[in-house]
Amino acid sequence: MVSTRAALLFGPGQDYKIETIELDDPRAGEVLIQLRATGLCHSDEHARTGDMPMPHYPVVCGHEGAGEVVAVGEGVTSVAPGDHVAMSFVPSCGQCQPCRSGRAYLCDVGAKLFDLGMITDGRVAHRYGDTPVARYTQLGAFAEYQLLAESSVIKVDRDIPWTAVALVSCGVATGFGSAVNRGEVRPGDTVAVLGVGGIGINAVQGAKIAGAAKIIGVDPVEFKREQALRFGATHTFSSLDEAIAGTGPLTGGAMCDVVICTFGVMLGSLLEPALTLTAKGGTCVVTSVAPMAQGQVDMNLFMMAMMNKQLRGTVYGSVSPRVQIPKLFDLYRAGILKLDELVTKTYSLDQVNEGYADLEAGRILRGALVF
Repeated sequence: MVSTRAALLFGPGQDYKIETIELDDPRAGEVLIQLRATGLCHSDEHARTGDMPMPHYPVVCGHEGAGEVVAVGEGVTSVAPGDHVAMSFVPSCGQCQPCRSGRAYLCDVGAKLFDLGMITDGRVAHRYGDTPVARYTQLGAFAEYQLLAESSVIKVDRDIPWTAVALVSCGVATGFGSAVNRGEVRPGDTVAVLGVGGIGINAVQGAKIAGAAKIIGVDPVEFKREQALRFGATHTFSSLDEAIAGTGPLTGGAMCDVVICTFGVMLGSLLEPALTLTAKGGTCVVTSVAPMAQGQVDMNLFMMAMMNKQLRGTVYGSVSPRVQIPKLFDLYRAGILKLDELVTKTYSLDQVNEGYADLEAGRILRGALVF
């Protein structure tokens, strides 16, 4: 058994509590890693607010992590002790039909993401005293050590800074892919990014790298609008109403070829304004996580059909993490993709609640726990 400190969430609406938990030693197909950095992604807040109720508590949240392999179990071949790895909330088993067809972001093992037991054999391998402990998306990156399935880690080059590895493992890949892969932004396009947080800012970067001529960032927080301009936006608005009124004159009435929804929380009432911003023949991409109980949306179906618009969902930017992550680091090394600049402030594990308070208040673009 391995003892480690971790931030436990004992129920919705509560703060994280730093406690000591016990982990199994790695068995077949498993790796033990020592965390080095973890991004404070808004998606974990859905577990804390109750928008995404967890089937088991307590739970170790955190899914945007980077660390060093300490030990491996039988049959592990893709990583070895001493390797640097990114943690991927989308596992890649390599065997299921989506993986074999090049769509590892839809890996069938993802059906086990919120199981209490390990992906590998279903056993409970994490405990707080005698109490079983779950991990958000089978990762639980708010911990100093973590036991993971081999399918949830991706080896990365040792020269990449830890915070950069952590952020690419979720927010960067998801935002960038929302623009480049799912939105299929083309040179000369007009793109709107609705919500310029840790994911939206990378949709801005993706649109810029893809050659968009106009990139419109929409966010009520002035600090985030300023950051959007820093990362490639050409125009910003503080609300959807302002964006709809201002985009018409900017585009000669055509509106946006691609609209990317990266709100902190996606609501059904936000879809129709997003589609209003979408041009004839355009694409609206929904990246944001909605409350699980959100069962209705507002949209004009007549206009959707008659204007030939597309509405697309996306997970992980619709690309395999094992393909996307190395490519993003190539762009980073070339000075094309900004990663270091994404981190506004770093925190210790004990400051995880402070970090999320700063995120909620709009004081940071992206925070990171550094171990």
